[in-house]
Amino acid sequence: MDMKLELVPIPVSDVARSIAFYRDVIGFHLDHDVSPREGMRIVQLTPPGSACSIAFGTGFGLPTPDESVITGLHLVVDDVAAARDELVARGATVSGIDDMGGVLYAHFRDPDGNSWSLQEIRVSARP
Repeated sequence: MDMKLELVPIPVSDVARSIAFYRDVIGFHLDHDVSPREGMRIVQLTPPGSACSIAFGTGFGLPTPDESVITGLHLVVDDVAAARDELVARGATVSGIDDMGGVLYAHFRDPDGNSWSLQEIRVSARP
């Protein structure tokens, strides 16, 4: 049986601000921005090269950032330094790079406090 993680809902307080952050600053592709009925808006964005998207919006039961935030989402990259530099150049606040024994990380948060990690893996898997 295959199981594919393809969508992660995240809580946001301001849909327009979140679209601007994820699309314009972080570089995600805006896949959908639809209002299927009054009071409901669903926005879906996908990181470049990813099969998994994020979704947020209004009127479909997501918790608010006051109730919950998502932590530890990972964006796996080939070169964490280059990815970090690109995000900083686009206006994101990104931490320095931490080397955790051959796995490198840099971290950032969206305007609502949802946390993300850029991850570069330089070590091979152990048997």
